[in-house]
Amino acid sequence: MPIHSYHHGDLRRTLLEAAAASIEANGVEALSLRQLARDAGVSHAAPSRHFRDKQALLDALAEDGFNRLTVSLDEATQGAPTTPTEARQRFDDLARSYVGFALAQPTLLSLMFSLKHAPSARAELLAAGHASMELTMRVVVAAQEIGAIGPGDPQRIALVAFATFHGVAILTSGGLIDEVPAADLVATASELFWNGLQP
Repeated sequence: MPIHSYHHGDLRRTLLEAAAASIEANGVEALSLRQLARDAGVSHAAPSRHFRDKQALLDALAEDGFNRLTVSLDEATQGAPTTPTEARQRFDDLARSYVGFALAQPTLLSLMFSLKHAPSARAELLAAGHASMELTMRVVVAAQEIGAIGPGDPQRIALVAFATFHGVAILTSGGLIDEVPAADLVATASELFWNGLQP
């Protein structure tokens, strides 16, 4: 599918967006730098200025995915809660945002958490992934500060919450649970987790 013309200097972003769409439509194995270059209307060598090979593109795509996830989670959890009800709402919004992101791009989510990245990309990927985790911890800390949930290691709580949302996302995006709508499963998981944190 041809890519819309890009503004000068935006080829990297254009290729990342096109690659994200390509892997959702055709899978990671079918991704081709040459095809992306053709679709963008540039020479087959042009992408190499930004990505030395397909692996570098996949690594950058995963990092970009984490950055986009962080933005999504941040937008869903703006503002400090002043009541337990507001704190609970932010936690629910966090869960919905994570699972919504995953359902919209399941192949990208799988790539983000894949172990098949180049060692040289590990530091950047870890930093991008930790940013999403930090947002989850921010929601936990804010809830603890107003007494909406009990004490405990906020980092550990955030990690388990993140793992819970990720598990729901994997099960629903993979079609393993058809009898329960994704929104209902997210709401139930969020409620059960939250109730377990009550002081």
